[in-house]
Amino acid sequence: MHPYPHVYLASARADSTGQVPVTSPDLPGIYTGPPPQFDGPPGCWSPETLLTASLADCFILTFRAVSRASRFEWKQLECEVEGVLERVDGVAQFTKFTTTAKLTVAPGTDVAKAQTLLEKSEHSCLIANSMRGSRSLRSTVLTA
Repeated sequence: MHPYPHVYLASARADSTGQVPVTSPDLPGIYTGPPPQFDGPPGCWSPETLLTASLADCFILTFRAVSRASRFEWKQLECEVEGVLERVDGVAQFTKFTTTAKLTVAPGTDVAKAQTLLEKSEHSCLIANSMRGSRSLRSTVLTA
């Protein structure tokens, strides 16, 4: 890992209507727009969905690192994040994030250790740690 601080760059530029292209050096661009809740079109990434996707992605990447450091073998991790946007003191903000994780492991795997590593990953996720809203984790460990 590189020493801190880490700096990330993203940009957006758009006309008065239409989708917003978002870019970052050496990455493919994506197009965003307002979500349907703000009268945007369906089927378009929005800042709100990108934020919740970032939490899900960071959770999985953090779990990979935590499980690797713990020498913990696993098969698959599914993660869904629900973010609740509310108006607080006249300002729209996310107030709650619920992460639902479903981890699949081999039979005979230590399920208690799996749960502990899932919880550690939620607490260690740098994106989640950067949010103001409350956080909760619902996790399930399945054997297959």
